[in-house]
Amino acid sequence: MNSSVDIETFLDHLTVERGLSANTLLAYRRDITRYCEFLELQRKGPAEATERDIEEFLSYLRSGGGAREPLSVASAARSIIAVRGFHKFYARENSGVDPAAQVRPPTPGRRLPKALALSEVEAIIAGAGDGQSAQSLRDRALIELLYATGARVSEIINLEVEQIKRPLTSLRLFGKGGKERVVPVGSFAAAAVDAYLVRGRTALLTGAKSGGSARERKLFLNMRGSALSRQSAWEIVRSAARKGGVATELSPHSLRHSFATHLLDGGADIRTVQELLGHASVATTQIYTLVTIDRLREAYLLAHPRGR
Repeated sequence: MNSSVDIETFLDHLTVERGLSANTLLAYRRDITRYCEFLELQRKGPAEATERDIEEFLSYLRSGGGAREPLSVASAARSIIAVRGFHKFYARENSGVDPAAQVRPPTPGRRLPKALALSEVEAIIAGAGDGQSAQSLRDRALIELLYATGARVSEIINLEVEQIKRPLTSLRLFGKGGKERVVPVGSFAAAAVDAYLVRGRTALLTGAKSGGSARERKLFLNMRGSALSRQSAWEIVRSAARKGGVATELSPHSLRHSFATHLLDGGADIRTVQELLGHASVATTQIYTLVTIDRLREAYLLAHPRGR
């Protein structure tokens, strides 16, 4: 049985029926391909797989089978979720039995999102540069916009110039599954984007070393005048943090986590934060309330005369 054909059929289903992002589809492809390779070691295809095979695949992932690094609980859980979806689809399409129906992905311990202090966010923005060059204008606008909107990096780099209505007071963003939301934009970010559009983006287009085109529609450009990649955008944030003297370990979602936490700390309603982040369920947003409760507890212990 040709597993590659099965994988492509499943991915086509995810693309058409669920509208998953390119990055999510890439992760599904990687996880299902590794699973099918594991089955081939057992001289099996998806049709012959059993519940025990899937449980052994989980052990294989956690132990680093196939000369690969062992996966964390969270990464292994993601792979098993992909396998479950694959088998559910395969069984439905072929009127077969779903061997993964009773397999449960491992449950990772709850990890609280790590928010930056406001002073650290300001240091990262300052680390983007003084706004005297096209690069620093772009970097400052990118970072200001990430923090002002709580957007994912992929959502910001996919913005097109036509989406920027000046004066900039709000942005229409497209999240996971193409879900649309409108978020307000504060004056600091609006001013940074305006400066970038007037002096930075034009300079990146006209001074492009190669590959740039005056027809490029994306808002944020690299030094070649082409659309900025997600990896490059993330490196811009990391570089600005280093230059700003921020030693805290960052993730691509650090500014997004900080946006949500600072809003809740400031008294914003959790439903409002849910809408701004584009979460389908308020349960996803509630993890940020645990961060603020921890901060309240710390403040209580420090300030109350009999709190300890």
